[in-house]
Amino acid sequence: MSFTLLADPIRVKMLWALRDGELDVANLAGIAECRPTVASQHLSKLRLAGLVEADRDGRRMLYRIRGGHVRALLSEALFHADHQVSGLPTHD
Repeated sequence: MSFTLLADPIRVKMLWALRDGELDVANLAGIAECRPTVASQHLSKLRLAGLVEADRDGRRMLYRIRGGHVRALLSEALFHADHQVSGLPTHD
């Protein structure tokens, strides 16, 4: 996984939303406050990196985080970033 993918706020918002389950492009675009075409481009990058996977449900694609290890890694990375930004002390 490339941590540079987590440098984009749109991708971070989408990944954070996906930690609770599957969402389609329209919902992810709304959460990330971007157009669906932009959300699709970001999701393609996340799929290529192996962070998300998708299944077709009729005419739409449902995206989800790819496995528990990826979910845990993303949570820790985002919590670390939150500590860095907020000035909270680090812990083990």
